[in-house]
Amino acid sequence: MEDKAQIQEAIKSQGEVVRKLKTEKASKDQIDEEVAKLLQLKAKLGGDDGKHQFVLKTPKGTRDYNPKQMAIREKVFNTIVHCFKRHGAETIDTPVFELKETLTGKYGEDSKLIYDLKDQGGELLSLRYDLTVPFARYLAMNKITNIKRYHIAKVYRRDNPAMTRGRYREFYQCDFDIAGQYDAMIPDAECLKIVYEILSELGLGDFRIKVNDRRILDGMFAVCGVPDDKFRTICSTVDKLDKMPWDDVKKEMVNEKGLSEEAADQIGAYVSMQGGMDLAERLLQDPKMSQSKQACAGLTDIKLLFSYLQLFQITDKVVFDLSLARGLDYYTGIIYEALLTQAGVAPVVEAQNGAPGSTEESVSVGSVAGGGRYDGLVGMFDPKGRKVPCVGVSIGIERIFSIMEQKAEACAEKVRTTEVQIMVASAQKNLLEERLKLVTELWNAGIKAEVMYKKNPKLLSQLQHCEESGIPLVAILGEQELKDGVVKLRVVANREEVDISRGDLVEEVRRRTS
Repeated sequence: MEDKAQIQEAIKSQGEVVRKLKTEKASKDQIDEEVAKLLQLKAKLGGDDGKHQFVLKTPKGTRDYNPKQMAIREKVFNTIVHCFKRHGAETIDTPVFELKETLTGKYGEDSKLIYDLKDQGGELLSLRYDLTVPFARYLAMNKITNIKRYHIAKVYRRDNPAMTRGRYREFYQCDFDIAGQYDAMIPDAECLKIVYEILSELGLGDFRIKVNDRRILDGMFAVCGVPDDKFRTICSTVDKLDKMPWDDVKKEMVNEKGLSEEAADQIGAYVSMQGGMDLAERLLQDPKMSQSKQACAGLTDIKLLFSYLQLFQITDKVVFDLSLARGLDYYTGIIYEALLTQAGVAPVVEAQNGAPGSTEESVSVGSVAGGGRYDGLVGMFDPKGRKVPCVGVSIGIERIFSIMEQKAEACAEKVRTTEVQIMVASAQKNLLEERLKLVTELWNAGIKAEVMYKKNPKLLSQLQHCEESGIPLVAILGEQELKDGVVKLRVVANREEVDISRGDLVEEVRRRTS
C-alpha cells in the first residue's frame, strides 16, 4: 500500500493539473480524463474509516447517453433505417457473443482487439467484433443463399479509444448487406448509392466515397514484386495511409515487414493515383498492371461500377483511389470507404466522362462508412465450403453521432427529448380527478399527453414545465370549463387561448400537432 502522504501529494499535483486545464479551457474529454485520475487517487486514500472508496465512472472506452443525446441518436437511426427499408431490406439479430472459433482468423492483424470472455463451463466465447462475421455464420448455419438485410447492434473492440473522434470500445454498427448470386457490380453500386443517400440526408457536410478493389491491390503487389506470403501484411500497412504520411508507411514496409525498397517505391507510385473510369482505362493499358489477370478483372469491374454509378447519379462524390486498402482479411473484390471532408475545401470536379478528378487534396475528418465484397466468408463456415457471394456496407454511426452532437451544441439548437403533444393542467384546486379523467381520454385516443403528479399544482409551474420541455399545447380545466363542457386550449408559443368543446379536443390536438 502506498504511503498515505505520497497519495496526498499525488492528489495535490493532480488537482493542479485539473485546475490548469480548466483555466486553459481544454476540451471536456481531456478534463474528464484527468478528473477520473484524480478520483482514483482519492479512492486509494479511502474514507475516514479507512475503507476503500468506490469510484463512480463508466469503463474505459464507453459512455452514457443522456436524453438529449438519445434524441439526436434516434433521429440518426430513423434516417438510416428509413433508407435501408427504402431499398427493400429486412432485419435480423444475432447474439452479442459468439463462439471464439467463429471469430478467430477473420480479421487479420485486428484479431488482437477481440474481447475474449472467461470460460463459463465448456464454451470459449468472444464478444462480437463486427456484424459481418456473425451474418456470414447465420447464412451458413441456416443454409440461406440470398437475402438483403440490415442489422443495427452494438459491437466490442479492445481498442485504444479516442472518444473525442467517436472511437469507443463499445459502439453501434449499422450494416446493410446483399447476399446472393447476381450480375457483377449491380448490388455493389446500390450499396454506394445507400451511403450517398444517408450522408446527404443527414446533412453532415461534404463527403467523398473512395473505391478500390482487392484484386487490383493484389495484382499491384504481385507486379511490384511483393512475395505472396506478404500480401495481407503489406495490405494492412497500405491501409494506414489515411493516418500516416507515405514516408512512414514506406518505412514500416521496409524496416518492419522486410519488403525491398524498390518494391515499396513501385507501390508508392501506384497508391498516389486517383480518378474515375478514366483511371481504370489507363491502368488497363499500363504495361505492368496489364500483366496481372487479377488486376485486369478488378479494373474491368471498376469501369462497370462507374457506369452504374452514373445512372444512379452519384459520380460527383465517388473517386477511384488506389491507396484504399481496408485492413480486414475477408474482402475479395470491390472495397469502399466514405470520408467527411472539412468545409471550405475545393470540391471534386466532374471529369469529362462524369467521373471525378480531384482538383485539390481534400482534408479528411475521418471515415464515416466502409464496406466491400466478401465472397469467401460464408464458405468458411459451410461444412461443404459452399460460397454465398456477399457485398455490404457499415455506417460509422458513432462518428456521425459525435458530429451531429457537436453541430447541435454549436448552433445552440433546442433538442426535444419527449414527444408529448399536450399537458393537462388545472387552474384551481381539487381538480386532480378531472385532470386524470381527461388525460385518460387523450391516452385512449392515442394522444401523447402528460399530467403533473401533484394534487394541487400551481398553474404557473405547469406552464413553465411545458415551456422547458417544449410541449406545444396545454388543456386547462377550471370549474367554469367543466360546467360548460369545454376545455381551454392554450398554445404555449404565443400564449393564445381558445375554448374547445370536450368532444372536439382530440381532433383539434391532432390538427395542431400533425
